[in-house]
Amino acid sequence: MAESALPRPSVSYRWMVLAFISLAQGGNYYIYDSINPLEDIFKRQLGFTGTNFGWLNSSYSVAAVLTLLIGGIVIDRIGTKKALTFFGGVCFLGAALTAWRGNFTTMVLGRTVLGLGAESMIVCVTVALAKWFKGKELSFAFGINLTIARLASVAADNSPTWAHAAFYPNGDAAAPSWQRPLIVALGAGVLCVLAAAIYWALESLAERKYSLGEGGSVDKLEFNQIFRFNASYWYVVILCFTFYSAIFPFRTFAIDFFTNKLMAGGALTIAAATQKAGFFNSLLPFSAMIATPLFGLLVDRIGKRALFMMFGSILLMPVYLLMGYTNVSLFVPVSLMGIAFSLIPAIMWPSVAYIVDQSRLGTAYSLMTLIQQIGFFTLNLAIGKANDYSAAGLSNPAGYRLGMWIFSVLGFVGLFFAILLRLRETGPNGHGLETITAASSV
Repeated sequence: MAESALPRPSVSYRWMVLAFISLAQGGNYYIYDSINPLEDIFKRQLGFTGTNFGWLNSSYSVAAVLTLLIGGIVIDRIGTKKALTFFGGVCFLGAALTAWRGNFTTMVLGRTVLGLGAESMIVCVTVALAKWFKGKELSFAFGINLTIARLASVAADNSPTWAHAAFYPNGDAAAPSWQRPLIVALGAGVLCVLAAAIYWALESLAERKYSLGEGGSVDKLEFNQIFRFNASYWYVVILCFTFYSAIFPFRTFAIDFFTNKLMAGGALTIAAATQKAGFFNSLLPFSAMIATPLFGLLVDRIGKRALFMMFGSILLMPVYLLMGYTNVSLFVPVSLMGIAFSLIPAIMWPSVAYIVDQSRLGTAYSLMTLIQQIGFFTLNLAIGKANDYSAAGLSNPAGYRLGMWIFSVLGFVGLFFAILLRLRETGPNGHGLETITAASSV
């Protein structure tokens, strides 16, 4: 039978494919966030410093930068079904190395391997979704995929609650385990590989029975294009750097910070405080799961993208100082952060498509991701060193304030460049960020 005569995959088949792609990516997300609740345990059990802990995610970011250069080439060469399974296996290997020994060098190696596999897997999932859903329900499929992946982040942050026995196998009064929570993450790695392998089988079967779409093009970094972007693009890139550097490195250290803040302010045990801290940290990805698509719909309807990015930056500025200097309930600053975390990404990434020509979007997004990862690398180390320098901990909660000031400064810088973006986009060199709406583009 000629390929053109083959039918398109059924709706149920495509959504089954989406389920397994998303489970694979969820395993990836869980492994990355699995260390968030473990900073205090690593310090007490393994002799880690804040800087050591920061290196666990900074090393991931170094590897992520490399994937911008090689990940897309691998996907193009071997195809999505093989690449997804291969990179899932790399994620599993990274999780295994991290859980193997309580040794700083081995764990950094594990996180580096994870960065090589995880970021390439995310690119691979993007390509696969385009293959199966382009011209159908692509935006909705992306939303479902991201929702499932972020649920894994929520699960990782709350693991001290639902996987309490892994953290305290001998009871709350005994020493916690540094390794068993990482073995749980290794289980997520198994899920990642199995789901990817099932996707391989589903795509192989579909190639014989259905006509599949073309995969989306892989974003690749072309260095000769870098210096040809306009000022609006660079303002968005700097906003990306400041915003994500203020959110994700904070999440790296937040559970330790929240735990000690809660213990200093009340009669909570460390186990109970860690559970509550994990819940607060999980509110960020949980709120983004729900609110990001809604903010996207709002902005598509009314425009004003630069204005909304200014508003998001303003929301972010006070939250760290509120946490560092006041005893206000953590619900207040975390809620403000959750709104900003939902609002700005819903606007920032789509805005690039208005500012940059279609033929250069791959380079634009790759460069933006590269600079984002440089921010993760830098801030994870900077906050770890700041906490060590100030001797931050249960006996000195005020020691976290230096790190809070670093995050706050990023908010001020972000607001400055959001204002510059607003001024440019309301002037003669604007690209329609403030005026284009879904109705006006019909």
